[in-house]
Amino acid sequence: MDALRRLQQNLFSAEDEEGQQQEDDLLGDYQGLCNLSPIQRIYGFGGCLLAGLVFMLLSLVTFVRPIKFALLFTLGNVAAVGSTTFIIGPTQQFKMMFDRVRVLATAIYAGCVLLALICALLIHNKILTLIAIIVEICALTWYGLSYIPFARKIVSDMFIRVFDTEI
Repeated sequence: MDALRRLQQNLFSAEDEEGQQQEDDLLGDYQGLCNLSPIQRIYGFGGCLLAGLVFMLLSLVTFVRPIKFALLFTLGNVAAVGSTTFIIGPTQQFKMMFDRVRVLATAIYAGCVLLALICALLIHNKILTLIAIIVEICALTWYGLSYIPFARKIVSDMFIRVFDTEI
């Protein structure tokens, strides 16, 4: 139990100018708008991630209906990606998503999420919806690999060897 408390203290607190421990809030610089305790943040993260996984699993059940699949899968992805906002806060999440290393993957992912929803809800085109979902999965994978040191380089080298092309 002490290890969990120390981990919470290291993750969710910072030292101010005098060296005293100061609790960070969910919104970073906007103190007082929304304060969550470390346990509440972990519960929020777990709940949002679990909801995202449930939506993604339900989307597999409706795979034969691409429009329902796209809606559930996209909602699940957005919830799963958004769950980290409970841990690091929306400001830090936004900064990390639009970091120089991730900005292209973020833009493609966000564009494909919008495209999948437009194809599913407005156009009702199953083929375009599935293409948007496939590109969305690839962009989300590439985005996730950016958090692992040298992962993108390894995948890129693998593509060069296997397909004789570079990503």
